[in-house]
Amino acid sequence: MALTASACAGQDSASAGGNSSEIHIGAWLPLTGSTATYGVAEKAGADAYFKMVNAQGGVNGRKIDWTVKDNAADPQQTVQIARELVGQDKVVAIVNANGTSQAEAAFPFVLTQSKVPVLNEVGGAENWYKPPRAGLFGTQTLYEDQAAAVAAWAVQDGAKKILVVHSDPAAFVNVAEQVAPVAKKLDPSVEVDRLPVKYQTTDYTPVISKVKSAKPQAVVLILTSPEAAAFLKEAKLQGLSLPTYAYAPVAAESTIALAKDAAEGLKAVQLVKAPSDDDPAVQEFRTAMAKYEPGQTAGFLALWGWSNAKVFAEIAKTVQGPVTAQSLTAAYQKAARVDPGVSPVMSFSASNHLGTRSVQKVVVKNGVWTSVGDFYTPPARD
Repeated sequence: MALTASACAGQDSASAGGNSSEIHIGAWLPLTGSTATYGVAEKAGADAYFKMVNAQGGVNGRKIDWTVKDNAADPQQTVQIARELVGQDKVVAIVNANGTSQAEAAFPFVLTQSKVPVLNEVGGAENWYKPPRAGLFGTQTLYEDQAAAVAAWAVQDGAKKILVVHSDPAAFVNVAEQVAPVAKKLDPSVEVDRLPVKYQTTDYTPVISKVKSAKPQAVVLILTSPEAAAFLKEAKLQGLSLPTYAYAPVAAESTIALAKDAAEGLKAVQLVKAPSDDDPAVQEFRTAMAKYEPGQTAGFLALWGWSNAKVFAEIAKTVQGPVTAQSLTAAYQKAARVDPGVSPVMSFSASNHLGTRSVQKVVVKNGVWTSVGDFYTPPARD
């Protein structure tokens, strides 16, 4: 009986909102807890976009109603929230939610049982898309491909000995392990070593001593933003100056705020253009943030939310007739060359549920993240 009731709830949710004047979607985000900075900023960016679109008349005349609930980055809370969003709120899709393990916990109920799509989740793992899961579509270049991009960047800059400094949890280790194969594929003479660091450590004094002893020509950071800032500050304090590269989680305003001038020259890849860019699409983002989300920082994390909201709205526009779970899933399977302007062009199909592998190079110049070149696709990983 419980399974039947849940299935019926999913069926009701799939048709809910189809004939109304609204498109009701939902999300779980960490608005409190240790990762709240990600959730609050991501929500602000998406809110700004949806408010702007609604003020312009909505999507094909339908206003977007985005219900966001705080999961505090907890998988168990996420499952309960998923049941509320699907069963009580009758959302037709989960859009722009956050968290890999949190989403995994909710997939059985949302994707399998209720047949409600999960669209543009921030986070993800390679096994989400190979093979593709029914109803799951992503816009974030995999962390593994981000590692491939920074590996290639360091080699192209001439580094012959690279040290990858990474947190010790398995998720970070997996990403760090992608650097060596790509670097050696581009230049077999390159040496790559790894230095694991205890997760969330605050004392980087012994870490920098080990880096100096290893004598690398370049360093790659697979760390959280606070950890990367601690690394940079201690490196500067000990007089260590090396070309330093990082993946997208490090390319955040918080890294500069914490590391201050020690972050100058830091190179990283990102999922979006630098929020300070003069690009018209980025300027539109900053203007909307100032109008609809005053007091919130128009930074990278907000731009992630904005981009994901825009991708959803652009694809939803292509739906002919009622906007339901089924029609949105079908629309994503046919969505080709969706251009958010601030992030790579996205293309999906029935066999490809990850919209992009591309990244953007960014560098800290005069205390500000600045885009270098345009979006590009990193070397393929074996």
